[in-house]
Amino acid sequence: QVQLVESGGGLVQAGGSLRLSCATTGRPFSLRSMGWYRQSPGKERELVATISRGGSTSYADSVKGRFNISRANAKNRVYLQMISLKPEDTAVYYCNAAYVPLWNWGQGNQVTVPS
Repeated sequence: QVQLVESGGGLVQAGGSLRLSCATTGRPFSLRSMGWYRQSPGKERELVATISRGGSTSYADSVKGRFNISRANAKNRVYLQMISLKPEDTAVYYCNAAYVPLWNWGQGNQVTVPS
């Protein structure tokens, strides 16, 4: 069973930056497109960024130009660099397989951007 462990969240002022990291176990990582999701209180979990196994990326309109997803297949890790953070980016961030989450969710990482 693949395990997902997210790290790197925290409290940051509007306009600031954070880098999230997701460590995965299990061979399937390098074979899968990966994604970062987020969930704000009272809202559905949403997919905000994806990266294919070859490195092609896509982003939700709300984060385009501010977030950058990357991966290190040899390390079984996927990253999310976030800049120009806004209060509406406040959420718990998770990683999983892109589009169709295949594995149990990790604990997530709280990102808080005070207004």
